[in-house]
Amino acid sequence: MQLDRKTCSRARKTRDPRFDGRIFIGVLTTGIYCRNVCPAPSAKEKNVRYFSSAPEAAGAGFRPCLRCRPECSPGTPAWMGTSTTVSRALRLISESPLAGGVESLAGRLGVGSRHLRRLFLQHLGASPGAVAQTRRLHFAKKLIDETTLPMRQVAAAAGFGSVRRFNAMIRKTYKRTPGSIRKLARNLRAEPENEYVFRVRFRPPFDWERLLMFSGARAIPGVEVVDAGVYRRTFCLAPPGADPRKLSDGSVEAAMDASGAAIIARIRVADPGWLFLIVERLRRMFDLNGDPREVTAHLGGDPLLARSIAAHPGLRIPGCWDGFELAVRAILGQQVTVKGATTLAGRLVSELGRPFNAGHGLTHIFPPPTVLADADLARVGLPAARAESIRSLARAVRDGRLAFHSVADVGAFLGRFRELPGIGDWTAQYVAMRAFGDPDAFPAGDLGLLKAAGMRRASDLEARSRTWRPWRAYAAMHLWQGIPASPRERHKHVPRAKHGDIPRPPAAAPISIGARA
Repeated sequence: MQLDRKTCSRARKTRDPRFDGRIFIGVLTTGIYCRNVCPAPSAKEKNVRYFSSAPEAAGAGFRPCLRCRPECSPGTPAWMGTSTTVSRALRLISESPLAGGVESLAGRLGVGSRHLRRLFLQHLGASPGAVAQTRRLHFAKKLIDETTLPMRQVAAAAGFGSVRRFNAMIRKTYKRTPGSIRKLARNLRAEPENEYVFRVRFRPPFDWERLLMFSGARAIPGVEVVDAGVYRRTFCLAPPGADPRKLSDGSVEAAMDASGAAIIARIRVADPGWLFLIVERLRRMFDLNGDPREVTAHLGGDPLLARSIAAHPGLRIPGCWDGFELAVRAILGQQVTVKGATTLAGRLVSELGRPFNAGHGLTHIFPPPTVLADADLARVGLPAARAESIRSLARAVRDGRLAFHSVADVGAFLGRFRELPGIGDWTAQYVAMRAFGDPDAFPAGDLGLLKAAGMRRASDLEARSRTWRPWRAYAAMHLWQGIPASPRERHKHVPRAKHGDIPRPPAAAPISIGARA
């Protein structure tokens, strides 16, 4: 980045984490260089120098700080490896309580518990247990402020094992009882029964309109609806192996707040115990944890991406509600236009989905793996090969050979996923991008990306994309912005790729962003 001393000074004094890895501070009085987030007492401005990289600071004669470890700052090789482990751990923590403790979590990640604690302290400044507890507390506070749930239900929904522990932790953290916190909450209004409204914040800027354009073109009829700036969908939630009579059907709608500072999520579900998981899914679905400024700083200087980044600085990676649903939708989209795939998805839901009337055109729950595993998909209009791909996928999920939730190692999952008939690298990368929120996923063989980049070979684009790491998924979204959707291109023949995977032709929808599926 351009080292403007005033900006660097502000980032140092405020310890702004957005600048971590982008500036380094050399302290003349000690001969040490630090990250701007270093917890050590700040030196006087006259005694510091600023550098754009750790090697630059070392070349000037400074030695690395032992407290903040600048060699592990974002963007360095050490950070790229260990931060991935922390990200995977955070994903698992968000999907379920820290059952079994840190040892169990570390085992799922394939690392030692002591090493995992060190990584959390290094990257987040807190242990895995403290992170899980903080997430529970913050969500409990949100339920206290924004709902009228009884405190017993708040405690259960936030993952506390007992009301006594919940009360004690709230008092310890906020110095008030849960009841007194609720009394202080302003503008609290009673919601209809089984309906909860949350303000889910994000780091601006946020191009909500583009995200809805992408989602709207690919919305599954009966399950999803995008209309007038609002996204709506149905869902069914259940623990693995749950009694079918204990399924939790519901619906959710999301829209941008009038202030542009948060997404307003209106959730309708009978069991409030699912609220934490639902909110976390929405965060991943709309990429609300993303940092667009960091992405822009990294990608903005590339001529291939600069125009789109300048026009859409808040472009996000559109996620999905359910990985299995997305994978089925991706297979339906092979060799047909976006509109054609949407039609097939609508037939699939109409024939095999479970009726659930939530209004606004929401009429069905998407069929689960147990239904699709042995379904006759010829009546939907699917070719035999794609029908078998969907059935094979459904059987793998039904039998536990593939699990889209609580995936600790995305790479290992994708390896198993590619073994299914009709699944090649394009589909695997697309699923990694949207189902797992992998910011570095990149379907280099995508015909739309090749056209936007002015290249003919996937290997050339793959090589070019290395400079975009670790934000290649965002680079793909920006490249897709520039693809025209002409009528001639919409019907262009696309040859079958190896292993049955179908590359995406130039965009077929009336909008110019997004992958073919």
